[in-house]
Amino acid sequence: MLVTGATGRIGRAVIEVLTDAGMPVRALVRRSEAAAALPTNVEIVSGDLTVPGSLDAALRAVSTVFLVWTAPPQTAAPVVDRLATHAQRVVYLSAPHRTPHPFFQQPNPMAALHAEIERLIAASGMDSTIIRPGMFASNALLWWADTIRGGGVVRWPYGAAETAPVDDRDVAAVVARTLCEDGHAGGDYVLTGPESLSQAEQVSIIGDVLGRPITFEELAPDDFRRRAPQASRPAVDMLLAAWNATMGQSAYVTSTVPDILGTPPRTFRQWATDHATAFTEGPHSGN
Repeated sequence: MLVTGATGRIGRAVIEVLTDAGMPVRALVRRSEAAAALPTNVEIVSGDLTVPGSLDAALRAVSTVFLVWTAPPQTAAPVVDRLATHAQRVVYLSAPHRTPHPFFQQPNPMAALHAEIERLIAASGMDSTIIRPGMFASNALLWWADTIRGGGVVRWPYGAAETAPVDDRDVAAVVARTLCEDGHAGGDYVLTGPESLSQAEQVSIIGDVLGRPITFEELAPDDFRRRAPQASRPAVDMLLAAWNATMGQSAYVTSTVPDILGTPPRTFRQWATDHATAFTEGPHSGN
């Protein structure tokens, strides 16, 4: 089977689950040097989703593809056509844009892209499984680790907005299961963590795990937007709209992870405990 997005956080985790289970895996990478962190028993093939013709070598003798879209939308159609020429099944990492909860219903370019790729996959004739993770627990590292390492106050908008953070490892385990098992063709799986937590509660849990209180200070949305780099403004606007829309509501929580894996999903506290050193070691900006 072929794994795209192989050096990203989900692609890499999927490869680790598959190789631990003894499954033969081929990893698609844009630059061979980026694959140094992958397991040694993985076949590395170079290719680029922006150049559909570069995928032929990676797709040779492949029956199943895990597709993580990491490119602009222009080449989506020819890439899906190429996959369908070689593979019988595709597992696509999408988003819960069809989920009837206000957090997931805010218009944004990524939702439109996911919807278009899903349409292309459906029209291709391949068997497909759509994986729709909600908010990742690991976003806490991107958002708050730098400040927490520096001992500062976490200043963040919409502290009362609730999400159900899902552990990357649970997402990877579900993807691996759907790649390896029969019976998942046509599956459309929304993955969440087991509990609805406000953003302020998530910061408090990290503090509990670290054994010290962390102060959460509400930040006005406009101030948050002004602090963001210009290049990330679309993502910032998307998050602000989603957090605002879910105020006063519990997060959307599914049982999909335990239904597929047969084991309970990891809680946010478990995730924070397993990643505690990331909040205490490493560089920080001191803000």
